[in-house]
Amino acid sequence: MAALVWGRCFPRAWLCRRAGPGCGRHYRAALCAELQQPLTIEEVAPRPVGPHEVRVDVHFCGVNFADILVCRGQYQKRPQLPFTPGMEFSGTVLETGTDVSTVKEGDRVLGVSGSHGMAEECITDQKALWQIPEKIPLQEAAVLPVSYGTAILALEHRAHTQPGETVLVTAAAGATGLAVIDVATNVLQAKVIAAAGSDEKCKLAVQRGAQSSVNYSQNSLKEAVRKLVGSGGVNVVIDTVGGDIFLEALGSLAWEGRIVVVGFAGGTIASVPTNLLLLKNVSAVGLYFGQYQVQNFPIFSRSLSSALQYCQQGRIQPHVGAVFKLEEVNDAFLHVMQRKSTGKVLLSLK
Repeated sequence: MAALVWGRCFPRAWLCRRAGPGCGRHYRAALCAELQQPLTIEEVAPRPVGPHEVRVDVHFCGVNFADILVCRGQYQKRPQLPFTPGMEFSGTVLETGTDVSTVKEGDRVLGVSGSHGMAEECITDQKALWQIPEKIPLQEAAVLPVSYGTAILALEHRAHTQPGETVLVTAAAGATGLAVIDVATNVLQAKVIAAAGSDEKCKLAVQRGAQSSVNYSQNSLKEAVRKLVGSGGVNVVIDTVGGDIFLEALGSLAWEGRIVVVGFAGGTIASVPTNLLLLKNVSAVGLYFGQYQVQNFPIFSRSLSSALQYCQQGRIQPHVGAVFKLEEVNDAFLHVMQRKSTGKVLLSLK
């Protein structure tokens, strides 16, 4: 069968298994052997853990748009082929290296590894793991790292959102969008306008806490926001779409408003008309969540600790939109790429 172009339907024949080298026990992992081609499921021989490393029995792994971009060679970071994608996961500790002091065998953990998460086992540095409180199920914990870490950094660290302010979030029914609604409404006591591409997604966003919604596939986002809040505009925008939606959102800002660029799910990177920044004294800032793990680890770690704390306290309610098995990883990717997903999409490794 000829290789299919990425983004079309992936036949299950692509999901093959090949025995890895060596003998003894093996574990299954999703493998990207060629960019822009479907993933395969491989049997992998485990390697020894290093002194500062931890082997985790993975229960759930998040499926992010960034994972798809990595497998298409369109992300900021490009791992050497072949590689196993998967930036976030939850599970239990199987084994620790000789110098590991933060976790022990049997601990429930969530991890942010950059890759390697879409496998039954994952080895990562101890600094990439956070212990999960007793009250939080592993499935719920797997939603937290990327989506809620991004939401918390965007709202608290980059936009400095204050109680009573109005937040506009684009792609509001996606994993990050719903996390922004959750944190802004239930933690920061802000008001949220949810912008999404269908009435169904707008309805979900309102059900999850947004005060109002806008379907930007049917109406001008800027005009719809003006009808909701008047000419004063919104205080904060969290944008994951880019392109014309970003420009309309930028034009919806109030005096000294802040817009945070989180991603470009729409596929177009807009040029910023800097005169708009000057006229209203507004700020446009970026957020590359994963880079904080390298450049400012204390802030990165605090965002995940806050997400776990908010969840344990019952202040946030992570939303799982769909769960796929490991062997359905290409179906999961397609589900996200076709904009069918709402909330977090997960792989279940059990």
